[in-house]
Amino acid sequence: MTEAVPFGQKRVVFRLIVAGGGTGGHVFPALTTVRALRAQFADSAALEVLWVGQAGGLEEGVARAEGIEFAAVATGKLRRDRHLLKMINRANITDMGRVPVGVAQAVRLVSRFRPNVVLTTGGYVSVPVGVGARVRRVPLVVHEQTVRLGLANRVLARVAAKVAVSSDSSVALLPRAARAVVTGNPVRPEILHGHADKAIDALGVRGFNRDLPTVYVTGGAQGSVQINTVVRDLLPWLLARANVIHQCGSSSIDHLRHHAATLAPDQAARYLVTEFIGPELADVLALTDVVISRSGAGTLAELTALGKAAVLIPLASSAGNEQAHNALVLAEAGAAVALLGEVSAQTLRGAVEPLLANSEHRASIAEQARLRGRPDAAERLAQVVRSAAR
Repeated sequence: MTEAVPFGQKRVVFRLIVAGGGTGGHVFPALTTVRALRAQFADSAALEVLWVGQAGGLEEGVARAEGIEFAAVATGKLRRDRHLLKMINRANITDMGRVPVGVAQAVRLVSRFRPNVVLTTGGYVSVPVGVGARVRRVPLVVHEQTVRLGLANRVLARVAAKVAVSSDSSVALLPRAARAVVTGNPVRPEILHGHADKAIDALGVRGFNRDLPTVYVTGGAQGSVQINTVVRDLLPWLLARANVIHQCGSSSIDHLRHHAATLAPDQAARYLVTEFIGPELADVLALTDVVISRSGAGTLAELTALGKAAVLIPLASSAGNEQAHNALVLAEAGAAVALLGEVSAQTLRGAVEPLLANSEHRASIAEQARLRGRPDAAERLAQVVRSAAR
């Protein structure tokens, strides 16, 4: 299937079911892998994809925008608690009753579509689809984005033909019988090809001093009140040493713009606060020397692929405390600085100051991050999917 099809001969059809949804962390690695497969099959096979997800979820909009056929199945969400008795509630019981329905729907979809392979990337919708693949004896590839396995992937790892993980440290956490391969977490190719000068033009930050390092602050698309607050309190000190691009989300934009108006003119010229960074993100990251951010799997995949020095402030409420585990793995390798527990302007200053004051130290952390990055993760995962196919 890797050779070009001779003229006049019917092209081979490669059928793939993708299941993953709920959050961008599950959806976008799947989308990037589908795009990689399209490129790999461009001259040799017709790729047909069915995306299975939750009706009305992020994955439905993404699939339809990409021209991918979409089908919905019933899903059940398990609301976890440290105390097992608290997990026995009406919402969990109702949702768990939906799982057998979802499995039956998934089995019918697998039977109808007849895929060569099924790829799941996490989220509760992965479970019924993975079980459907098992019932119909279709090879299953499971991809895990975080250092720790999510609940859905822990269930499916035991029956998967391949379990693709993003970090070497994840392999030891897999069931003994799992067939593991380290691929990395797919990142959008465009994120790797930014230009710093284009960021200056796109954002209009003519007052930036290019002799100073640039700090990019982000709490994700929705922003983070915690990060926004500590950065606000640190701004006068920070702006004496760096340019700052602050993506704060909708909930903090008015307050931070008002605060920016109180800064000294020379500092205000080196501070850009914006609700959202869009297509220019690759250029912003090219301009950036130090990132202050959460430690979600997608964010870390991009930062390590680019080799960026970062101060990571994990989201404490992330499922299974996965963001803290993600941050800790990089910090222990000297590839990032992690702030665990209570974070204040003072603790953030202590983390950022060595990176701004010592360019060699900053470059060393960036290089360690780069060594752990896998910019070709989508191509690697696409090859795993192809090798597992029947």
